[in-house]
Amino acid sequence: MKLFSAALLLCSLLLSSSFLEPVLANSSFCAKKCSTRCANAGIQDRCLKYCGICCEQCKCVPSGTYGNKHECPCYRDKKNSKGKPKCP
Repeated sequence: MKLFSAALLLCSLLLSSSFLEPVLANSSFCAKKCSTRCANAGIQDRCLKYCGICCEQCKCVPSGTYGNKHECPCYRDKKNSKGKPKCP
């Protein structure tokens, strides 16, 4: 019975880690892309916050520090409550 329980625990750990890996990879993807995107921002922490939110939802960030929003339509089309662009 102990061997069966240990095997079951091992299998569940392996399966759960395989489901968590894409989430962690996506977070590091967004962190890297947003640090590049916000490199020249006047208010760094705000830029990183909103870029991170947009990246998680859109799964992309335009290249460079400004412009190029045509590369990621979802990122380009997100608006705040005032109708202005949400993503930096």
